Amino acid sequence: MPRNSFFKFKQFTIHQDQTSMKVCTDACVLGVWTKVTTASRILDIGTGTGLLPLLLAQRMQKSDYQIDAVEIDSASAQQARQNILESPFSAHIRVIETAIQALEADHPYELIISNPPFFQNSLRSASEGRNRAAHDERLSLAELAQSVGKHLLPEGRFTVLLPVFETELLTKELTQLGFCLQEQLILKNVPAKAPFRLVSTFSKNQNQKEIIPETLCIRSETDEYTPEFVNLLKDYYLIF
Repeated sequence: MPRNSFFKFKQFTIHQDQTSMKVCTDACVLGVWTKVTTASRILDIGTGTGLLPLLLAQRMQKSDYQIDAVEIDSASAQQARQNILESPFSAHIRVIETAIQALEADHPYELIISNPPFFQNSLRSASEGRNRAAHDERLSLAELAQSVGKHLLPEGRFTVLLPVFETELLTKELTQLGFCLQEQLILKNVPAKAPFRLVSTFSKNQNQKEIIPETLCIRSETDEYTPEFVNLLKDYYLIF
């Protein structure tokens, strides 16, 4: 089996041979940085391999929680089911194969997380599977915002991973629905480089002071993992 067909964490393994989007560092940061606090009902929009629900589940301090993982691509949904079934957290995670736009809104969530498609007008890949995962043809940022507004409890939180420009676009969409930015993590590869992703948490809580974003650099100028990155991922990555 090729090495990139799976990624082994300390408490679970992500098989990824049936999906075009592999485990990546920024998605891991999203799953670990997102605060689960007291949430009992969580929704992952576009789960792919099931990585984010598993990262969240490892940190849950309660036994009565449910994570719904929505995925429109059949092969990815099946792979997510496999990964979740083989994990210690399978009783708490359900994969729903559907478009988020079609998901019934009868049970709102306290936390929604998403690593959505974000290349709005970029060159397409030769891989149709990767196109579906990386472009917003089936889920625009406007539709993502509407879906969050539809499925999130009034006091709930939404955490999302996007590049800087797409974060600005989504923020405008969410603001129109009454959301405001609560927390933000600026993600850099090295200190001297520009940010390549933002992890942002939104809610309808208007009693928020001015946001002071955190910054996380993955590697130092000497190409070593930074202490901050190691501390964040040490309970997950085998190399730490």
